[in-house]
Amino acid sequence: MKAITDIKERRGIQMYLLEEIHRFCQEHHIVYYLSSGTLLGAVRHGGYIPWDDDIDLYMPRESYERFVKEYTDTEGRFTLMEPRRSKHYFYTFAKLTDSRTMMVEDSYTSYPIGVYVDIFPLDYVTECLWKRRWIFWLKRKLFCIYADKCLPLLVDYSPWHVFKRGVCQLMPVRASVLRKWLMDLAFHKQPTRWVCNMTEVGPSVKGCFPAECVTEDVDIIFEGKCFKTMKGFTEYLSRTYGDYMKLPPENQRQIHHFEAYWR
Repeated sequence: MKAITDIKERRGIQMYLLEEIHRFCQEHHIVYYLSSGTLLGAVRHGGYIPWDDDIDLYMPRESYERFVKEYTDTEGRFTLMEPRRSKHYFYTFAKLTDSRTMMVEDSYTSYPIGVYVDIFPLDYVTECLWKRRWIFWLKRKLFCIYADKCLPLLVDYSPWHVFKRGVCQLMPVRASVLRKWLMDLAFHKQPTRWVCNMTEVGPSVKGCFPAECVTEDVDIIFEGKCFKTMKGFTEYLSRTYGDYMKLPPENQRQIHHFEAYWR
């Protein structure tokens, strides 16, 4: 295998993935939004945040379910990974990956995955703040158990983690049941005024924002190309990052730690 050491090369692969998602969504009338640091980079820098090296998207739950069900690769280059499509895949959101590549991340070593774009579903959340906090807490605890049952070979081999992983493996609850519980917690049966990324990456009070922000999509330029984001992106960014046009101190500039290779 050949290492992909140049961040521009890795970003180029991610951009090709993003263009594929945009193409499919436009052809099939599926809604998606640039989100998180990707959206922040588009607004503040016109593209990637200089120290960032990933791409994040949101899809309203209905669009997300359609994308997961309907997406097909016409080039033989892409793999859509999602718990219901990929055996032993332990995340609760989707990734579109480049199957010609392989990545090794700090969080795991035993599951093969290519360079990817993250796709997160957006769900309605209860308007009751204490219920929201309880649901977020419960989801985090359940996901820890779920991850240890799905992916036992993690990087952390400390005695406590080995013990905890062993206990989770012996619990008489199948990973599929835990995944269903996590999905049930994510789904709110009735629309509310608030939405949130309810996967393990997102649930937090800070991560919630008004549903009216995502009633429409708008065009936005990212790395010189036109993509889609939510109409209320300024409010979303303000709630998520505060004064989002101000650069954070250097010690707060988060960098992802992984290695990438051509297979």
